[in-house]
Formats: sequence, structure tokens, C-alpha cells
Amino acid sequence: MNRALPVVRLRVPTDEDAVAWHRVFDDPGVMEFHGGRSAELSAYEELTARQRRHDAELGFCLWTMLDRDDRVIGFTGAQPWPREHGPRGEIEIGWRLGREHWGQGYATAAARMTLERVAAAGVREVVAVVDARNARSIAVAEQLGMRLGEVFTPPESQHERRCYRLAW
Repeated sequence: MNRALPVVRLRVPTDEDAVAWHRVFDDPGVMEFHGGRSAELSAYEELTARQRRHDAELGFCLWTMLDRDDRVIGFTGAQPWPREHGPRGEIEIGWRLGREHWGQGYATAAARMTLERVAAAGVREVVAVVDARNARSIAVAEQLGMRLGEVFTPPESQHERRCYRLAW
């Protein structure tokens, strides 16, 4: 059965979105595969500022994800891979949702919008790096048509990462 995806809207993150992201992601379950604990507000302030720069310079970023009532429910988007290990020099897509929005199709709907936007910006291939234990994000990558590429263990973690790829 193929269910309809929910209505979702994306916008370039604002200063206020740093506070919203901090609130929405302040959950050990949400952060399980992202260091295990919530980041400080200052980390989200820096992240939203960096995303505004990415949007201005590249035409894409990690956008704030809004539901049909314009409530901040997470982020999705694309950015250059930021680390020395893994798919250096490539464009990574990603998503993160507040727990109350899991399992409703938001990540898939927003990630599809991301693919359209990065393609319009001239990107021809993306990666999604997912913790091998994160079945929900693996499912989203596969629903997008991404295929497993390399597998690696980053130096700061003991947990394997899977690098999914999609080219068009």
C-alpha cells in the first residue's frame, strides 16, 4: 500500500529556528545516532548561521522543516560533507525530526523536496551517511532510491556508518 506523503514546507533557517531546533531535538531518542545527547543552543545558533551561508553561496542548505500548521518539526536538506573522513568533497543530504513526527512520512517527503532543489542547483550526485543501527533513516534513504556505497567507522565513534548514494 502506498500512502500519501504529508504536507511539509521547507525554509532557510532563521535565528529563531536555532531555538526551535534545540527544543525539537532535546530528546535522547532523537539524538541517539547523533552523539547521544542534545547539543547546546549555541551549536544550533552556529548551525543555522552556517546553513544561511550555504543557501546564499550554494543554493541549498539544511532547511527548517515545517508541518501544515507551520510548526517547526525538524530539518532536512543538503550541505557539503563537513568531515575529513567519509565522502570528502561530496554533497550530503540529511534529515532529523522531532520524535512526535516519526513514522508519518515527513522525512521522506522533505528529502524528496531536497533532491529536487539540489538538482535544480546543479548537483548531480548526493550521499546520505547513516549510522548502521538507524533503521528509520536507512529506510528513508532506500525509499529515495539511494543505494549502499561504502561502509566506514569514523574515528570519533565505534559505530559503523553506511554511505548511501544517488546520482541522476
